[in-house]
Amino acid sequence: MASETGGVKPMTIAGRMVRERERLVGMSDQERAWRKQWLKDLELHHGPRQVPALEKELMNPIKRAYRAPLDAVHKALTPVLGFQRAWTVRFWTGKVALFSTFVLAAHYYFKYNRNDWTRKGGWRVITSRKACNPGDEGFPRLSDRTQPSDYAARGFKQSPI
Repeated sequence: MASETGGVKPMTIAGRMVRERERLVGMSDQERAWRKQWLKDLELHHGPRQVPALEKELMNPIKRAYRAPLDAVHKALTPVLGFQRAWTVRFWTGKVALFSTFVLAAHYYFKYNRNDWTRKGGWRVITSRKACNPGDEGFPRLSDRTQPSDYAARGFKQSPI
């Protein structure tokens, strides 16, 4: 198992001031200034940093090409909304566009590629009869298929030919 420090003994840079009791004993002005700077150095920058060279390295040309439209939207909205809100708009715009494309493609496919008597392929959509329980109007509702040829017709009897 590898060492977390790579074989070097760990060293704390906090010194004796890391313990509260040591700080309460008394600190010189120099130690107080050092402690203030050390606490300030511990603060991290909040928010993502954008490094264009790193982004170019991590994203191949195809990924950069399909991200370009929404990146342009993000770049235009950043001065108006701020980085985080513009990023949220960019994220949800992409998700809504993908979902809408999927819904429209599915609608088109189911509308124009039905499995009927004229074609061999396509999705076959079968709907069940509505439930008819005792006490409902028209109980017992029997099947609307009266002849054996009604059962696998796949729309042949309704064709205008």
